[in-house]
Amino acid sequence: MTKHQPGTLRSAAPSRTYSVLLLALLLVLLPPPTAGAAEEGPKVALDRQQAAKGGKVTVSGSGWPQRTLLMLLLCGENMLGGTNSCANAQGRAVTTDDRGAFRKELPVVAPPKPCPCVVHVATVTGGPTTADAPFAVTGHPTAPLPAPTGTGKLAVLATTRLEGDSGVLVFFGAAPARRLVFTVGNLGTTPVKDPVFQVGTAHGVYAPQWDERQWRGTIAPGQKAKVTLPVELSAGAHGDYEVSVRYGGKVIATQPWGVGRPWGVTVFWVLLAVVVPAALFRVGMAVVDRVRPARPARASAAPSEAPPRAPSEIAATASLPWFTPDSAPAENRPTTKGPP
Repeated sequence: MTKHQPGTLRSAAPSRTYSVLLLALLLVLLPPPTAGAAEEGPKVALDRQQAAKGGKVTVSGSGWPQRTLLMLLLCGENMLGGTNSCANAQGRAVTTDDRGAFRKELPVVAPPKPCPCVVHVATVTGGPTTADAPFAVTGHPTAPLPAPTGTGKLAVLATTRLEGDSGVLVFFGAAPARRLVFTVGNLGTTPVKDPVFQVGTAHGVYAPQWDERQWRGTIAPGQKAKVTLPVELSAGAHGDYEVSVRYGGKVIATQPWGVGRPWGVTVFWVLLAVVVPAALFRVGMAVVDRVRPARPARASAAPSEAPPRAPSEIAATASLPWFTPDSAPAENRPTTKGPP
């Protein structure tokens, strides 16, 4: 029969414990996955590029949130003045389907402002999302876009929003990150090239911490552009934050941001507090089993065999007188006869 060493059977338990601990450490220390291709934003398409007043234009879109109510408006002055430049009373509402697409006819009317005109689509429910498509209203006056006095001046034309997802590593304490998206228009008389914005994040009663973010591009007078700026918090951040955008020393947009608590960090430390002592205890027991002296083995004799005797016992027995029934004295010899 093969005899097992004392620490052989117990060494498997620490190895399994090390494997669990190693997997937990790798899950926390692994770098975040590389971001794939940027998701396509909402799109708007028209079945025609111009139409006279009293006609209709079919508006279709894709890439919008599913089952979301949208508002379709015909606006003048490229909607630089907001919804005040739109024919709000003749707007149409439509709900996107399960694929985020829609199709709706919009009456061609005279907007309150002269062209250039656009068909403006914006979400009514859910997160704020907008998109525009150029459109010409035949017979409607066309005028240059308003040019306020002064140099280039940027103004936010649509509600800001946060896009993106930080991934599962945020659950384990990684830094949350998003993309702040908003639309700006140049209300000045000169182009604005590569504007520098300041993005700040505030938590609770603390003042925002401002970081400069440069947007690459040129915005001509009367034109608008979609600006995307990265926003990142510190590792382990959680709670209610407010993201602000400042340009030219003035805050032009704000956006709330709720960040969940990284419960994975708590789970990791609890796991570490349980696994490490258990692993050390098992390793210590395995070491004790290996270094302690082995107990002498007990040889079990068969019942039909006599226990072996030492040579000294055999010699002592041989030197003693030994009598058999035949060699005993006559007077002491047993007999089978009855009494005399």
